[in-house]
Amino acid sequence: MNAVLSAPGVVTSSQQARLAYVYVRQSSLGQVTRHGESTDLQYRLVERAVALGWPRDRIHVIDEDLGQSGASAEQRTGFQHLIAEISLARVGIVLSWDASRLARNNRDWYHLLELCGLFGTLLADGERLYDPSTYHDRLLLGLSGMISEAELHQLKRRLQAGAQHKAARGELALPLPVGFVRLPDGRVTRDPDEEVQARVRLVFAKFAELGSAKAVVRSCRQAGLPLPARPLRGPAPHPLQWDTARASRVLAMLKNPAYAGAYVYGRSVQEPTRRRPGRRHSGIVRRPPEDWPICLQEVYPAYLSWDEFMANQARLRDNQSRLREDRRGAPRQGQALLQGLARCGRCAGPMTLHYSGPQGAWPVYKCRSHQAEYGGAACQEVRALAVDAAVEQLVLAALAPDQLALALAALDELDADARGLRRQWELRLERARYEAQRAERQYQAVTSWVQTAMCIASP
Repeated sequence: MNAVLSAPGVVTSSQQARLAYVYVRQSSLGQVTRHGESTDLQYRLVERAVALGWPRDRIHVIDEDLGQSGASAEQRTGFQHLIAEISLARVGIVLSWDASRLARNNRDWYHLLELCGLFGTLLADGERLYDPSTYHDRLLLGLSGMISEAELHQLKRRLQAGAQHKAARGELALPLPVGFVRLPDGRVTRDPDEEVQARVRLVFAKFAELGSAKAVVRSCRQAGLPLPARPLRGPAPHPLQWDTARASRVLAMLKNPAYAGAYVYGRSVQEPTRRRPGRRHSGIVRRPPEDWPICLQEVYPAYLSWDEFMANQARLRDNQSRLREDRRGAPRQGQALLQGLARCGRCAGPMTLHYSGPQGAWPVYKCRSHQAEYGGAACQEVRALAVDAAVEQLVLAALAPDQLALALAALDELDADARGLRRQWELRLERARYEAQRAERQYQAVTSWVQTAMCIASP
């Protein structure tokens, strides 16, 4: 530092007439709490600015980005404020411990260098002073920024390789979905709450019966049964919540292989090419089960078998009829019997269901595959009532020998559904009683404590 101070003509009076900014940053909240020495070293750069000739009242410290990664400037309000001040020619010098504190992204780093060189702002790190408007200093700063970005890439690569190596043995602790808990010794077991277990099993049973996630949601809402959730926010243990059933939550449960007892690492992959200006896409793409890099079965206690899980995935893909013509789509509500099943006799394309007549009383099967694909005329349309009547006669004739057995099976199924719904409400009632008793005990404890405190305080 003495060599820097004795160098003639490094700091000009016009630069000293402007403000000095000390930029302080740590990449995560864990580093802020566990690595206090690094943060203190960055704050001591204020003394460096004083030694370079700036009065203390003209030295500003930017520490708004503590706990923020330097890989991007989007979430770093402090860095954005610094860029704005430099662009307004209010900054004479920017002090940071090294280039990695200011940016670990070459785009942000070279943007900063360009503005500093344009407005005559100096840069200082823990070793020396730089003038971005000169060739050699700009070359050194550019190399420093490149090394900083490469260092971040190497750190990420080593961390990911270590995590994948540990996950290959099934020892990496992954977030657990609702219905599972991790014991203090690391073992994973089902949630001891019987209502949570029953509600998870209900979701899979209803999907096997109804065939679509939205139908499961409608069934839960009609029965007045909320779904459990455990948002992974804040420190563990995460509290259990009961929310109204919605399709996104049901789909998340159906697509999670942990319920089939499988330990899976790498279900999604980051594809930056998906993130484009004007498109709302996170860049995260879900991999199909056959592309999962690590899949260890029979690791967790299962709610359903692996074959049932794969059948559910095939059913979910088949429900997406808008993506491919060879998929039937999810069963929907309506009067027609063949919705999602009827095929055109001319082009073999799927026929959609429409309603005409007064108040939509006449269902119609229409084939518009050729029209949608090639822009031509509609292929054909058929009144559904006559077709459904013929299909109904054929089905009843095929089932005639087993009418009694089918009727008994239907009655057994209805009885099982009623018993299952009754059990769900019994568990809800048991939970309500437990919470009421706990609230009563807490109230009694507080009342007793207040009475004791009043007796002690009274003369």
